[in-house]
Amino acid sequence: MKVKMFFAGSGGQGILAIGQMIAKAAMLEGKEVTWLPSYGPEMRGGTANCTVIVSDKPIPCPLINETDVLVAMNLPSLLKFEPLLVPNGTLFINSSIVSEKAKRGDISVIDVPANEMARELGNEKAANMVMLGAIVRKTGIVGMDTIREETRHMFSGRKEQFLPMNLAALDVYKV
Repeated sequence: MKVKMFFAGSGGQGILAIGQMIAKAAMLEGKEVTWLPSYGPEMRGGTANCTVIVSDKPIPCPLINETDVLVAMNLPSLLKFEPLLVPNGTLFINSSIVSEKAKRGDISVIDVPANEMARELGNEKAANMVMLGAIVRKTGIVGMDTIREETRHMFSGRKEQFLPMNLAALDVYKV
């Protein structure tokens, strides 16, 4: 088993965080993992993306030229990276802010109104966690219990006040 994932959006959307959480959860489950972030010099609003590869065998290179799973949190990401998907790949679109549809017919498309669902929970910043829950449920790349464990770790200490909302965000979208 080897799954290549590409997460894309703009800075401040939590793109790197969800990729990192999947990578850490996969490591907790004893899988081989790479996580490679890429972002512009801007803190918020610039481009941000990362790749994650999860495998049951050693991964010789973290670079990818195609992906099995693409997460597009904004329209520029969808337009730029949709061609990277392999045939029969899975595309997750943040349908709250991406009004266009996928151009390809040979992929599976999952529309996740992540911002709307997070807003209903009380904080739109949890949109990435809504998307993370949808990704884990649909792909089965890691177990939900492992993602919850990683969420508890990420939102500990001074961030502990955000834990209940983020755990709730993981469970709001049912695939």
